[in-house]
Amino acid sequence: MTTSSPTALALDGAAIDGGLYTDVTDFARHTHWLNEPATVFSSIGIGLFVVYLLAAWWRARGQGSTAMAAVLATPIAVVLAYVVNSGIKDVFVEPRPCRALPHDFLLEACPAPDDYAFPSNHTTVAFAFAVALLLIARGLGSLALVTAIAMGASRVYVGAHYPHDVAVGALVGSVVSLITVLVLRRLAPPLVDRLRAGALRPLLSSQPDRHRRHARPTPEPGSSRP
Repeated sequence: MTTSSPTALALDGAAIDGGLYTDVTDFARHTHWLNEPATVFSSIGIGLFVVYLLAAWWRARGQGSTAMAAVLATPIAVVLAYVVNSGIKDVFVEPRPCRALPHDFLLEACPAPDDYAFPSNHTTVAFAFAVALLLIARGLGSLALVTAIAMGASRVYVGAHYPHDVAVGALVGSVVSLITVLVLRRLAPPLVDRLRAGALRPLLSSQPDRHRRHARPTPEPGSSRP
């Protein structure tokens, strides 16, 4: 939830693409069979990206430090994208479409007046995950990208956002994630190497510690060498 500031700009979302928003919500009105699945996915579908990230982490344990650095950079990228997006919300205080177009069909309850629409946080987070995963594993990232597109579409379908809220959210999440992961993937491998040599090794590598495996035990005093 956000609060307006003295420099906030009141964005009239309905004037931008309110007609398209109404077309989508009218489609939702006539597709009752899709209403519940779309509502559930729109609310908790972000959890799928956590599953994708866990799969990428498990895969990266058997790869080099660069791959693991990209995996570890992903949560940082997602948080940064969310923070940037929230800052944009504080500048462009766009009322939710449920307030500007109160007679349109809604599947999601109308939020508080100071919970602004532009851009979509759900979409920002989804695309931040998807772009990061594309940089880690193309197949897994492609699946995440399809899920992110579905997430953005669902936010309009349930009546929570205008299409432009989703489009800009996708852009913010993608750009912030791309920059963050590329930078940390380049800078963080030495840190990953150090972590892999310590107590966190089981979490960061599936390979045994060769130094420990080949280390010869020190003979106890009084014992004879073979």
